Amino acid sequence: MSEVKKVATRDSYGAALVELGQEHENLIVLDADLAAATKTGVFKKAFPERHWDCGIAEANMTGIAAGLATCGKVPFVSTFAMFAAGRAYEQVRNAIGYPHLNVKIGATHAGISVGEDGASHQCLEDIALMREIPGMVVINPADDVEARAAVKAAYEHVGPVYLRFGRLAVPVINDVPDYKFEIGKGVVLKEGKDVTIFATGLEVKETMEAEKMLAADGIDAEIINIHTIKPIDRELVIASAKKTGKVVTVEEHSIIGGLGSAVCEVLCEEAPTKVLRIGVEDRFGESGPALELLHKYELDAEGIYKKVKNFLK
Repeated sequence: MSEVKKVATRDSYGAALVELGQEHENLIVLDADLAAATKTGVFKKAFPERHWDCGIAEANMTGIAAGLATCGKVPFVSTFAMFAAGRAYEQVRNAIGYPHLNVKIGATHAGISVGEDGASHQCLEDIALMREIPGMVVINPADDVEARAAVKAAYEHVGPVYLRFGRLAVPVINDVPDYKFEIGKGVVLKEGKDVTIFATGLEVKETMEAEKMLAADGIDAEIINIHTIKPIDRELVIASAKKTGKVVTVEEHSIIGGLGSAVCEVLCEEAPTKVLRIGVEDRFGESGPALELLHKYELDAEGIYKKVKNFLK
């Protein structure tokens, strides 16, 4: 049996930037002294004149990107999610969001799977922060294929985009001929009738594995990949909730303000449904091996299976 291919979405980010850079001379990549970690170093090697290292000064880098956007460039700001969404929040809001500039934010090392770097670097609030900014698109790809497609879609979209990438290598699940990425459109991975599970990012694969365990118990779960948190696919969320009558959301993020909140906002307005939010429950992370942390916080397949089973009792 062949081993499943695994790629970290931060690697996908770097590779996609190189591909786009070959096609578009107006693409500029800015980094905050983290080119090796964010994987923008490959872009620097290919296009040294279009890669700008701004040093450990994320707020300043954000302002530079805003200025470049007013000159017709398409800047990709690159740093860890904790710094992109956290440290530079005011500049993202006021310099990019408020004037609705065409800046893309490539935020790597998001979520609990940052691992040994610990709570100070495990950003579990970034989706909540970014989706509150008017006009900001928020994308959290599940694998290598989706991440590359998301970077291309972000370039083509006119306006600010927040792209969330991970440190951990994750299985490639979208390497199928008919895969299509579209901002704001969810992907039905499996139809079902007993419960709908909306997942995002690396939790998509974990949810797919949990579905197999649920199926063995006679539970027919509908699995939907929500790669775009904002704008969320309202029609799909409503239709699936009405179909199954029960909803679960799964994310490597705080249950406050992320995918779970976004889904609940839609359903409470359009189709009130009982919802279970699976994520990190109002706490900071901790240092440890990524896979062990995912297990401890019950964000692996086993944890998802147990929580959904209990929810359906």
